[in-house]
Amino acid sequence: VIMFVGVNGTGKTTTLAKMAHLLKSEGFSVVAAASDTYRAGSIEQLEEHCRRLGIRVIRQDYGADAAAVAYDTVAHARAKRIDAVLIDTAGRMQSNKNLLAEMAKIARVAEPDLKIFVGDALAGNDALSQAREFHSAIEIDGAILTKVDADPSGGAALSIAFVTGRPVIFLGVVQNYEDLRPFDPEWFAQRLVGE
Repeated sequence: VIMFVGVNGTGKTTTLAKMAHLLKSEGFSVVAAASDTYRAGSIEQLEEHCRRLGIRVIRQDYGADAAAVAYDTVAHARAKRIDAVLIDTAGRMQSNKNLLAEMAKIARVAEPDLKIFVGDALAGNDALSQAREFHSAIEIDGAILTKVDADPSGGAALSIAFVTGRPVIFLGVVQNYEDLRPFDPEWFAQRLVGE
């Protein structure tokens, strides 16, 4: 069970779809939880990604209890012997205490094996502050940085790893489902300090 958290606009849902593609390509069965029950269009966005990938989405109506959707998806996966559950969550600013309480509730109910913070490499210090707040609320296990191809330095990765004590595990580049790359510290160091 993998839970994806982060603020709006970081590419959380697209990153979830990339992870689903990666898991499917390795032979795992996958189901997605539409636990972003607030943002208009969020459920349809996830459903469209999953339709393209041939993955089922468990959903309820907008305004439903996000933790209940996550719980139902985990129960469905257990009953159907599905290998991986990917939980999409609402993204609002990290200072939104209601959002952080909702994330904590989802984590309590779904008991994810991994809680992944999805951060925008272009957000700089904002990404650092976001990672710190989400880590404080739910203890993230790692981070995925998106839009790395558009960031000239990539310094956010170093900062996020430092303040959370958790690794950056993947980098998101471009929009294709194949474009989720394992984090390579050597490549990153060269990019940060130059040749």
